[in-house]
Amino acid sequence: MTAIEPGRVVAVVGTGTMGQGIAQVALVAGHPVRLHDAVPGRAEQAAVSITGRLDRLVEKGRLDAGARDAARARLYPAARLAELADAALVVEAVLEQLPVKRELFAALEDIVADDCLLATNTSSLSVTAVAGALRLPGRFVGLHFFNPAPLLPLVEVVSGFATEDAAALSVYETARAWGRTPVRCADTPGFIVNRVARPFYAEALRVYEERAADPATIDAVLRECGGFRMGPFELTDLIGQDVNEAVTRSVWESFFQDPKFTPSLAQRRLVESGRLGRKTGQGWFSYGERAAGPQGAAGPQAHTAGLCEAPDAVGLHADLGPAAVLREMIEEAGIKVTRDRSPHLSDGFLTLPGGTRLGLTDGSTATGDPSGAYIHFDLALDYRACTRVALAPGADADPEDVRAAIGLFQRLGKQVSVIADTPGMIVGRTVAMLIDFAVDAAAREVASAGDIDTAMKLGVNYPGGPGEWCDQLGARWAERFLATLDGQYPGGRYAASTALRRRADLEAKQVRS
Repeated sequence: MTAIEPGRVVAVVGTGTMGQGIAQVALVAGHPVRLHDAVPGRAEQAAVSITGRLDRLVEKGRLDAGARDAARARLYPAARLAELADAALVVEAVLEQLPVKRELFAALEDIVADDCLLATNTSSLSVTAVAGALRLPGRFVGLHFFNPAPLLPLVEVVSGFATEDAAALSVYETARAWGRTPVRCADTPGFIVNRVARPFYAEALRVYEERAADPATIDAVLRECGGFRMGPFELTDLIGQDVNEAVTRSVWESFFQDPKFTPSLAQRRLVESGRLGRKTGQGWFSYGERAAGPQGAAGPQAHTAGLCEAPDAVGLHADLGPAAVLREMIEEAGIKVTRDRSPHLSDGFLTLPGGTRLGLTDGSTATGDPSGAYIHFDLALDYRACTRVALAPGADADPEDVRAAIGLFQRLGKQVSVIADTPGMIVGRTVAMLIDFAVDAAAREVASAGDIDTAMKLGVNYPGGPGEWCDQLGARWAERFLATLDGQYPGGRYAASTALRRRADLEAKQVRS
């Protein structure tokens, strides 16, 4: 099947923020749009709001006046469901309650033609369950837009257990014709984005719960070292702590309380206290008219080390792996690097003047390393571009060497955050888990690897796709990192998926051959 022709009617049921956004997208694409809401008068109010947004688009030069006038003429508030009878596609954006949605679609099935496609915008419910009682479930599809729908291009097109491929393909092509970027996925808890993204929040919360770093510092490290657009604490404040925690809990329960998806007690307590983020003025951070933080938040700022003197020289033992570019950067900064190519050394590290080793986090703690005193530094996906690096000194690290490590990265133009010695640090554990979740989802045919990367880059603004990071860092790196974390935290949360282990084994065989 091809895209639904622009002249055919698209109906939207539910006229909240998301329903209005979806209606606007279909309207601008050329469709006659029917709006319906169970609350009398809401559809008319929504039509006024949509036309107001079209006016603003004209003012900004993004839509010409003629197109706006034509769109206005195609927009029609429908007081009764029966007025949607000629729709080619009905998109539902009502309450996230399964009984409500099932009742609505049962009523719609008695009204629309048998070739009308039915779609739900649910973000947390099973598409299969919503369609379960339908007479013709093959025409039912998940069509998950991201808010605000007119601005964010990603759309997850979800096939339920009974969805016919032709129906999913038609909705996919229609979304693409509307100027969106659709990705196809199976009906799994969280679909693509809300499934694969869980470690981004969960690992930050765990680091906080262990008091290894405060929320402002964790956010800064993930932004300025990891390259993420926003940190998880400021992002959940924006989303709403209640919304984010509910999604996490829903995915966890849908996966039969798999430890990989375990919710955070700290976030639960935040929700229970009514500190839901920006919408209440208080979440992890405080918000208000005089907020002074970089993201509109007042209060604690990221821990940043004071200026320290850089060492004149460091030793380099073996290769630094994903951080190999640091050797060039250190030499370019005028610090002498003495190389030791001892064949018995496998994991690379730098040696500081006092003898403490400075190495990339590998999922372990720096304290208690049998080879001697250690300071770990966090993973960066681009060491040249990043502006902050986190350090985790072991308990036995020489304080002078800690200052030397700080000065070393400051000489490279980086701000430095010193955190407590926690396994995997911040960016390292987050990226390793995101890679594992993505590789596992692709292996289970939740979606293709390419669509997963697209979804994560467009849906949550990641600086790259987890599959791309797996190619960059290597499946063996991620698998070994998680194996070390699993030893630090027994219980299954960090156990690498079968798919990642297989890919790591394949990489190892290719290296040996």
